[in-house]
Amino acid sequence: QVQLMESGGGLVQPGGSLRLSCAASGSIFSTYAMNWHRQAPGKERELVARITGDGSTIYADSVKGRFTISNSDTRNTVYLQMNSLKPEDTAVYYCYAEIRHTRSAPLNGYWGQGTQVTVSS
Repeated sequence: QVQLMESGGGLVQPGGSLRLSCAASGSIFSTYAMNWHRQAPGKERELVARITGDGSTIYADSVKGRFTISNSDTRNTVYLQMNSLKPEDTAVYYCYAEIRHTRSAPLNGYWGQGTQVTVSS
């Protein structure tokens, strides 16, 4: 199995910054991609950012220029630097890892438990 451990959420004022982290552990041969999703109350979960092992990144339009996704050299830890936070960024943020357990295995996806980010005065 794979466990995703998230940290960094909390309460921040508008315009502030937070840095989320997600560390994957377990039976991992390689990590193809790491993702951050978020889900606000009453809304569906949406992709915020994605990074693959070669460094390719994708961002939701709503966070471009404010958020930066990065990973460690092991590709098993992902970070989300969130700057210029807005109240509309308030949501539960989830890490999602795309992992290969063996060299020949297909990709499997794993969700973290989620961490609350609240942007409010």
